[in-house]
Amino acid sequence: MKKRNIAIVAGGDSSECEVSLRSAAGIQSFLDAAYYESYIVEIRGRIWQLVSSEGKRYDIDKNDFSVLLPEGRLQFDYAYITIHGTPGENGLLQGYFEMLGIPYSCCGVLAAALTFHKFACNQYLRGLGMRVAESINLRTGQKITSEEVAEKIGLPCFIKPSVGGSSFGVTKVKTLSDVQPAIELAFSEGNEVLIEALMEGTEVTCGCYKTKDNACVFPVTEVVTQNEFFDYDAKYNGQVDEITPARLSDTLTTRVQNLTSVIYDIVGAKGIIRIDYIIEEGERISLLEVNTTPGMTPTSFIPQQVAAAGLTMTEVLRNIIEDSFS
Repeated sequence: MKKRNIAIVAGGDSSECEVSLRSAAGIQSFLDAAYYESYIVEIRGRIWQLVSSEGKRYDIDKNDFSVLLPEGRLQFDYAYITIHGTPGENGLLQGYFEMLGIPYSCCGVLAAALTFHKFACNQYLRGLGMRVAESINLRTGQKITSEEVAEKIGLPCFIKPSVGGSSFGVTKVKTLSDVQPAIELAFSEGNEVLIEALMEGTEVTCGCYKTKDNACVFPVTEVVTQNEFFDYDAKYNGQVDEITPARLSDTLTTRVQNLTSVIYDIVGAKGIIRIDYIIEEGERISLLEVNTTPGMTPTSFIPQQVAAAGLTMTEVLRNIIEDSFS
């Protein structure tokens, strides 16, 4: 049996680059070596390189996404995109692979672009009946006074990049004097800023993937942190309790899972996604955001949920990859 050559595409041009590289290492560890030859392809701006297990770097030919190695030219059969941020989470890289006819792991161009823009995605889903926080979106050059933020959104609120992740550039704003510095920080991560009302309750997250023959919604994870919010340290430095399955009633768990499946279909998702929610008073489920390129380190939410479902990451990834060839 000839093994498929899998490019695990990581890196990117945002603050999440290092997180992406960690996810790439996780994915490589999960892939079944009996079926796949896997390679890390690191993208940073115009520099695209295959990074060998010995640390040697070989330039990718962007004309056909191949690479010349000492033993000959390598053509990839499949791209597993695990870039958190641009260009792998916003549709740019997806468009490139579409043009080359190379199958890849995650959402297509439209779904990726929509879900990457938090404000646009939430407003779209709000129009379809989803409960989301009140919010304002600012583009470069647009200004808002601190008093307007307090009047329209209220304090405390969250100010964050509209197209970022891993909590880079996010501030929980409690006072008027903190508003403008928070906006400035968020703009340092991109060209758009989201000002979002605080929603209080239990934070949960739920993963899902679907193939032509199977739909799998994972157990729900409850997120408990003593930090002000689920920030970078909580996500990556252990300052959080992640409880899977979440301490929810069976009925509420089913509602979260059903909503995750519905949103997956509405946005036209592909591969594994993860959706974050707040369970507010009265068991009201409010959407935080849709993540179409979730973290994939061994301790990330998705591997936890896969294990809780009685599955393995190896079989899940194989299902997703082989679905592209069926």
